[in-house]
Amino acid sequence: MAEDRKTAIVTGAASGIGHAMAIGLAAHGIDVLAVDRNAQALEAVAAGAGSLPGRFIPYAADLAQPDSFAAITQAALAISGRIDVLVNNAGIGQASIRADQRRNPIRFWETTPEQWARFVAVNATAPIMMTRAVVPHMLKAGRGRVITVTTSLGTMVREGYLLYGSSKAAAESSMAVLAADLQGTGVTANVLVPGGVTNTGLVGDEAGDRARMLQPDVMVPPLLWLVSDAASTVNGRRFIAADWDTTLPADEAAAKAGAPVAWLGIARMPIEPG
Repeated sequence: MAEDRKTAIVTGAASGIGHAMAIGLAAHGIDVLAVDRNAQALEAVAAGAGSLPGRFIPYAADLAQPDSFAAITQAALAISGRIDVLVNNAGIGQASIRADQRRNPIRFWETTPEQWARFVAVNATAPIMMTRAVVPHMLKAGRGRVITVTTSLGTMVREGYLLYGSSKAAAESSMAVLAADLQGTGVTANVLVPGGVTNTGLVGDEAGDRARMLQPDVMVPPLLWLVSDAASTVNGRRFIAADWDTTLPADEAAAKAGAPVAWLGIARMPIEPG
């Protein structure tokens, strides 16, 4: 029955990775509130998703607006009274600032306060605030999955990547904190990244041959495993989709593609008095 299906929120769902993940979830019988700024693109995707087992429900919202998080949460609850999955995917890339930014890096000192504020709002604050809005409902139900798309760790420290790398690093750190706060609650927090340059609108054409890039569908197999019962106790992990071997059983693929959320593998807790 429809009311027994899981409900998911996927942000940035009109194109690229978000589109692939939203369609992937709906294809496996999960109702998806598909969130994006681009209402027209959302409607176009929804028109082609009508035959899927799960519903693809478009919802236009700008995650840079503080009132969007509560509104999105209420819209998701209105579907079936439950929120089982939150996929924080929406993001802004540096090609929006400078089309040739890979060949002509945006140096630290060239970044404007307005650019920094926008990237932090979308790439860091939005996933944190979206999660803050949703998690109380998950905790009340005693179940839920928060999956946040960040980026490769190398991108976080790459020359010219203050805007994208640092804002995504903040999102990654927040998921490590969230996973610790959620331990033992039945709600989990994990990170999923493609593992390389991916054929999406965030990547400018000067990044190379799009046919040779990772394709957005690479995210779907690990995502489906993360929302399955098999991953109910998986918490505080980051998975690299490019390393997910679909020829292996899912648990073996997860072991191969997974590691602790950064920077848990190297973190030393501070010395405290007493």
